[in-house]
Amino acid sequence: MQIKLSHTDDKGKANMVDVGDKPIQKRTAIASGNIKLSTETIRLIRENEMKKGDVLTVAEIAGIQAAKETSRLIPLCHPLQLTKVEVKATLTDKGVDVVAMARCLGQTGVEMEALTAVSVALLTVYDMCKAVDKQMLIGNISLLEKNKTDI
Repeated sequence: MQIKLSHTDDKGKANMVDVGDKPIQKRTAIASGNIKLSTETIRLIRENEMKKGDVLTVAEIAGIQAAKETSRLIPLCHPLQLTKVEVKATLTDKGVDVVAMARCLGQTGVEMEALTAVSVALLTVYDMCKAVDKQMLIGNISLLEKNKTDI
């Protein structure tokens, strides 16, 4: 049995799916990920002593901005009218955990927006800490939840 991929045509070429006939629904997606940091880097973030500034706040803002730009970054994603994006970066004893939620009223899901928000928030932490931590590790980026509700 051959699996039919929605983003390829009959010849296997990339194809943006036509969602025009789908109903508009309330759609939500939640994603998460983390970055492992050294004990010293965690201390610097906690005490707000990183030279580039407030790491957690900047990462959260970067994640929100990234969600809004997802269709420009990922070729076959539809541009969406996002109604809400929330990004929370939390300092832990091992590094920073990021959870992002994206919501829209639309004809296709917002998984990629939530995943992009998490990814860019974590990359922002990396960028802001790279001068003091050479062993950072980004990982565990995953979609936790997605749902759609008729309106």
